[in-house]
Amino acid sequence: MGRYRVAMDIGGTFTDVVTYDQDSGTFAATKASTTPGNLSEGVLAGLGAVVEEPSGIDFLVHGTTQGLNAFLERRGVPVLLLGTAGVEDSYHIARGPRTRLYDLHYRKPAPLVPRRDVVGIGGRIAADGTELVPLDEDAVRAAAKRVTGAVAIAFLFSYKNPAHELRAREILHEELGEDVTVSVSHEAAKEWREYERTSSAVVEAYTGPIVRRYLLDLEGRLEDRGLRVPLHVMQSSGGILTAESARRRPLQTLLSGPVGGAIACAELSRQTGRPHLIGVDMGGTSFDVSLIVDGEPDVSAEAQLEGLPMLMSVVNIHTVGAGGGSVAWAEAGGLRVGPRSAGARPGPACYDRGGTEPTVTDANLVLGRIDPEGFAGGQMTLDTDAASKAVDGLAEVFGMTTTAMAEGICDVANSKMAQAIRTITVSRGIEPRESALVAFGGAGPMHAVFLARELGIAETVVPRFPGAFSAWGMLQTRIRQDWTEPYFFLDQDLSKSDMSEKLTQMENDGLATLGSEGVESERRSATHAVDIRYAAQEYTLTVPLTSADEPNDDDFLPNVAQRFADLHKSRYGHANLGAPIEFVALRTAAFGDLGRTEPQKWPAATTAEFPHDIRPVIFDGDKTDTVVVRRDDLFVGHTFAGPAVIVEDTATTVVPPGYGVSVDDIGSLVIRKDENA
Repeated sequence: MGRYRVAMDIGGTFTDVVTYDQDSGTFAATKASTTPGNLSEGVLAGLGAVVEEPSGIDFLVHGTTQGLNAFLERRGVPVLLLGTAGVEDSYHIARGPRTRLYDLHYRKPAPLVPRRDVVGIGGRIAADGTELVPLDEDAVRAAAKRVTGAVAIAFLFSYKNPAHELRAREILHEELGEDVTVSVSHEAAKEWREYERTSSAVVEAYTGPIVRRYLLDLEGRLEDRGLRVPLHVMQSSGGILTAESARRRPLQTLLSGPVGGAIACAELSRQTGRPHLIGVDMGGTSFDVSLIVDGEPDVSAEAQLEGLPMLMSVVNIHTVGAGGGSVAWAEAGGLRVGPRSAGARPGPACYDRGGTEPTVTDANLVLGRIDPEGFAGGQMTLDTDAASKAVDGLAEVFGMTTTAMAEGICDVANSKMAQAIRTITVSRGIEPRESALVAFGGAGPMHAVFLARELGIAETVVPRFPGAFSAWGMLQTRIRQDWTEPYFFLDQDLSKSDMSEKLTQMENDGLATLGSEGVESERRSATHAVDIRYAAQEYTLTVPLTSADEPNDDDFLPNVAQRFADLHKSRYGHANLGAPIEFVALRTAAFGDLGRTEPQKWPAATTAEFPHDIRPVIFDGDKTDTVVVRRDDLFVGHTFAGPAVIVEDTATTVVPPGYGVSVDDIGSLVIRKDENA
């Protein structure tokens, strides 16, 4: 048994590392610069800063952005797509833009596979899974000669009968060897809807080899340094799996980077008794928004990236290009901030790495809201003069003062981020004012109170280690395996016993699979849900079930219909209880508990006083005397009024005038509007 539980979160600018010392029950966090050319270097540098020897690690998990970056930057491997002859164009036909019907500027998303690399293969499976035409094996062997990278196979109705896809993969491995990546659609997404299933297989084939190479390299380096436990990887669903399993199912890790923050918010909800939270993660490159509803992360069965769909369990996260490194620029007489980012190199002008364009970080430094000597835990000293020069250059374009321009940059960034919060809440019928705002990421606490003020949110919570909160969340999650089974029945035709048997079988399969992940039998559990729609409709809602045996209950149909109606009304504003409903798919999630860290209680204050300085910070155009305090000097029971700047190794919290701060039992900063101000 090792001493440390360790989590690592790779961001666009910094790699965050959080360790939990199981002997002392304490946490530690640090940052290392992300190394875009080879992410393993940044991971190992961050790990070495907090753990002397990897042999002392008992549990290790990390979120990877390798697949996501490859997708976004379009640097995946060339993919050859094999489809059923006669309908092989379905991937390029795609779907019409239902939400953009009257948008004259709409452009269909560019597919990852050009039409010339799509091959129709003879053979046909019917909708009920029977074979109509045998697979044309010679056509598969001929297609193998065209492979230059990876292969995606997506045949009609393979979710009912995968025989043709499995045989095609066997042939490709016979012709090309076992090292070639072959993604089959029924494994990438065992669901109906041919285009979405095909797209899922293509994305997995496109990014899979890059993810596999990265994980193999990182595993090898860690083993060479003495790591004796499996490396775990975050999934898009919020669960984790071993790196070995992630290499087999790389699609599941595509969105693993941002998900840790949502899981951390769910754990914070459990610890503090706040059922509804809005998590805002502002890093160097992006701003991510996630929701906690009734203590659980908001998870859906489908995701879209740049218009391309993927069928997989994913924590709903809305992302916009607004981070500390987002570049401010002039366009058509207006001020724009992002989505372009200065990244880690050259970074903001104040990093003194060659950057000259003004960024959000530069603006905050000009306003006095960042300590230039203690940035990133003292690893960097920021150049205030360079920041002022960069902001002043943009200020001259608009005929403004440097400080007014700096506040303008922050205001535009805040407006953009507030709209992102509205997109994931108001547009789905969720009132932001009924939730608390949880701010994390290196820059999140710097802007959170301004966002709460704009949205009418009463309470802002800044957890401990906010700059590494996503990594902390990874220590709180569980092994997760998701299973899906298409199941089309109208309510009047449903065999409840058959549904229960199917769910039980899925549960047994899922729990058995957890054994290969190293989970002991008493630590395994499962949850179930069913996709439902009104008869003759197209899209579904996922309705949770209490157990695999629930369909056998006498009141199952009216109960599940009521749950569906409640969800429908919450999502769309109306429902039609009593109308015929159709079951579309069964879903089972199998969980394996690997243990979690206990919340570390924060010491109580022995006096109302605490060490602090007073220095001028600019708010609303005026220099205002502001409390500047190290977060390590604040304990449970301390309260004080803003304006304030609270400095710590992983982030800076800015409290504008008119707000008060208190410290709760686990060391979180709780910021509320001061009614006496």
